[in-house]
Amino acid sequence: MIENHWQLQDAKSKFSNLVEKAQHNGPQFVTKSGKDAVVVLSIDEYKKLIKPKTNLVIFFQSSPLAKEDLDLTRSKEIPRDIEL
Repeated sequence: MIENHWQLQDAKSKFSNLVEKAQHNGPQFVTKSGKDAVVVLSIDEYKKLIKPKTNLVIFFQSSPLAKEDLDLTRSKEIPRDIEL
């Protein structure tokens, strides 16, 4: 077994050890039938992966439309009636 690679049967029988290694030594790779199947990550590593690269304000400020003069006022007209 390579240090961070596990065969499926070893991963199942030593799952606590697998989780411990993922938390302290980084991602752990599990193979099934000799091919990479899954990666076990610590929750901290997972959160880093899914965290947006920028916040929403920076996203809108960097938009190509940021310098456009958009009318964002709400209409004062009464909504039309529709039959449901």
